Formats: sequence, structure tokens, C-alpha cells
Amino acid sequence: MTALDLPPVAASGPAGAPAPAAVDPPRPEKRIRIGGVTRDDVLTVAGAATGSLALDWVLYERVLPFSGAFGFLICWYVLFLAGYYLLGRLQWNPMMVRDRLIAVVAWSSGLLVVALIADQIGYVGSRGWEAAQHLNFFTESMEHTGPLDPLTSGGALNAIVGSLEQLGLATLFAVPLGIAAAVFMSEVGGRLARPVRTLVEAMTALPSIVAGLFILGVVIITFGFEKSGLAASLALTVMMMPIVTRAAEVVIRLVPGTLREASYALGGSQWRTVWNVVLPTARPGLVTAVVLGMARGVGETSPVLLTSGFTSQFNGSPVDGHQVSLPLYIWNYVKQPYDGMIARGFAAGLTLMGVVLILFVTARVLGGRRPGQLTRAQKRRIDREARRLRAAAAGGVARPYPLPPRAER
Repeated sequence: MTALDLPPVAASGPAGAPAPAAVDPPRPEKRIRIGGVTRDDVLTVAGAATGSLALDWVLYERVLPFSGAFGFLICWYVLFLAGYYLLGRLQWNPMMVRDRLIAVVAWSSGLLVVALIADQIGYVGSRGWEAAQHLNFFTESMEHTGPLDPLTSGGALNAIVGSLEQLGLATLFAVPLGIAAAVFMSEVGGRLARPVRTLVEAMTALPSIVAGLFILGVVIITFGFEKSGLAASLALTVMMMPIVTRAAEVVIRLVPGTLREASYALGGSQWRTVWNVVLPTARPGLVTAVVLGMARGVGETSPVLLTSGFTSQFNGSPVDGHQVSLPLYIWNYVKQPYDGMIARGFAAGLTLMGVVLILFVTARVLGGRRPGQLTRAQKRRIDREARRLRAAAAGGVARPYPLPPRAER
């Protein structure tokens, strides 16, 4: 018998000792997936949407005396939620069904908002592209253009310049005042904090026409100033300042109190703490406050109509003469019975969307850094200083920085 044919030898051990128990091989770990979208979720949503659409069509077309696209969509959405809940109860426990139903409501609401925005942009773009595709729309004014002239004549240059100047002046006036008021209410306080907060809250709900009437009665009628872009910017300031103040106060209050305490412990005054600690920490939120204020003022028509006047000529001076803005340009031309004027009005609306997008992106880029994040210039300066220190250390210089005079003595 060869060695390969020998029977297996039992393991050596004390006589009568029990044999060791067999050890099961380790089971592979099962990965638990948290969140995400599974195939069951997709199929459940698709089944609920399809079934609710068919049921809605049967109810509208064969059973109930209803009509109208808006009611059809509302009924379809309600039936979809009910169908999704019933299908979910067949698969998951009640808590999971409620959780996924809320997720579906949140997702559908977001998609609805995006769809509405896309519909508005698409409608304005389709109506205004006929005039916006001509370069003269951005390089000429309507000074020498009549209602029946072709779209290759005239444009909205005067309105674009007027909107930029009025919004820029209003931002220049409203942002410092709004942030100062927010700092006063959140950091300084005192007896006047509550009346100031009440006044700001009341101004938040102020109708825009009232702001225009206020500037018209005080600045133009009482003090005798003429209607101009500056008067329109003052009216926009009245609209923007409470928005900036409310939003800035909220983000300043979110700054941790430990940062203020650390600044005070290092000997910083209240002004130094606010300027060097609180405001830099709240910078992203303050940028959001500025963006919200600009969004409130950029599309206002009634205060501008009362304070700036209307002109078809180009006026680049906001302090002298009437000056038109894009909202006022749109309001004046879309109501006219001429196709060319209506197309110019929609093209101005498309231009206003582009201007707002550029302003918001610029504001985000300039102030969207996180607290403590260095700029590129600061990083380059730190790198240069580090290289200088390494070069000084390699050359045998013990003190790359000169000591103060007292330490040298």
C-alpha cells in the first residue's frame, strides 16, 4: 500500500477527549443599502402613475361631468398618491409606506416647481426669440423706431442700462442699511431693537405701489426733484431693505456664540468681534440675503413707473431726466396691439431673466466661500512666505523674522 493509500490519521490528544466541533465557514457580509432608489420603488411609482391616469381618464370622459386640463391634472395627482399608498401597503410596513409617500410628495413638488419654471422660460423664450435674435435689440434704443417698423430696427439698450443702474444704486443703498440694521437688532439690542424689528416686519409686507407713492410724494413733489433713475432706485431701496434686514438678522443669529466669546476673551471689542468674526462667518448667508433683496427689486414695475417716468431715448445718467427699466419696458410694449412691439416686450423679458441669472451667479461666486476658506491670493501669499522661510532655513539663517526692538535689547 502506497503512502497515498494510507488511511487518515486521527488527531493526537488525550484518551477519551471529545472531538472538536466542526467550525462553519464564515458567511459573506450582506451589504445594507440605506436610501437610494430601488427597482421596486420605480415600478411602484410607474404602476401608480399609469393606473391613476387610466382611472382619471375614465372618470373624466365616461362617468363624471367634469372638464378642463387643470382639474384633470389635480385629480390625476390625488389618484396617484392614493394608488401609490395602496400599492405600498401590499409590499411594505405602514411606517415605510408613510416615509416613501412623503418622499414621493417632496419629489413631485420639486419636479412641479422645475416644470413651471421651465414652462415660463420656454414660453417667454419662444415669444421673444423673434426679436432677441437680432443684434440691434441689444445695441439700439427705440428713439427712431415706430410701432410698424421691422424687428431689425430698435431695441432695449436704454432699458438694459437703466435696469442695471437702478438696481446697482438700490443695492448700494439697501445692503449697508439692511446689514447695519440686522447687526443692531442681533448684536447691539436695547430698547430700540423691538420697535426697529416691528418696523422692518411691517415694511416686508409693504405693497410696492406704496413705496413708489412715498418716494413720489416726499422726494419728487415735496423736495422738487424730477423723475429720474435715482428716484426709482430710492423706491427700490424701500422694497429691498426689509428683505435684506430680515434675512441678514437670521443668518447673524446662527453664528455660534462661542466664536464671540473667544474673540472677547482675546481682548477684542464688540466692533472688532462683529467686523472680524461675526460678519465673515455669516458671509454666505449674507450673500443669500443680498440675492433675495435683488430678486425683490429687479422686477418691480409700479414704483419705477411712478418715479422714473418713461422715455424711448437712451439716458445713461440716473440723476438727470426720465429713465426706463426692463420691467417698465415690458409693461409698456406687451400691451400694444402690434406684433413687433409684443415681440420686443417678450425679448426684454428674456433679457431680464439673463441679467438676473448673471447677477445671481456673480454674487454667489464673489461671496459663496465657506467661513475660513482662503482665497487664491491668500494661498499664493502663504506659499511664497513658506518658500522664503525654507530658503532662509537652508541658508543657515536662524531668525527669518526680525525680533521686536524690546526682544533684541
